[in-house]
Amino acid sequence: MKKIILYISFVLAAFTTSAQAVSEEVQVNQKKEEKIKALYIAYISQQLSLTPTEAEKFWPAHTQYEADLRAINKGELNELDRQQAVLNVKKKYQNNFNKIIGNERSNNFYRQDAEFRKKLVDRLKQMRQQSNNNNNINNHRAPKNGRLRIQ
Repeated sequence: MKKIILYISFVLAAFTTSAQAVSEEVQVNQKKEEKIKALYIAYISQQLSLTPTEAEKFWPAHTQYEADLRAINKGELNELDRQQAVLNVKKKYQNNFNKIIGNERSNNFYRQDAEFRKKLVDRLKQMRQQSNNNNNINNHRAPKNGRLRIQ
């Protein structure tokens, strides 16, 4: 009986530790997403030269635009239908954006949006590569005791 209780307590402890680790990872990911969103807003605002009045109107419309795009990407559409749905959303919101910031800056928004996403992907690849290089360097260093390790 004592063994069963001991076993159950170990299992519960493992689940608790695992849940805490997942919770911490979720918090870290949320902070990263918030930071990226803040960088995105600053980048787009600067590239479009948004005035405070324009920004007050643009960002709520943009939030709805992103929600519509996320809904498409969550769906089970084949690739061509997904691309068409994305294009339809972009065309729909272009009219809204035109009313807020004008045709030229509305067109520029789509270019700058794509440019930001490309820069973000490139930066993430660069960081991942640096991390992999650092791991490779650390794995090939001689141990502190001076003895070689054979793996």
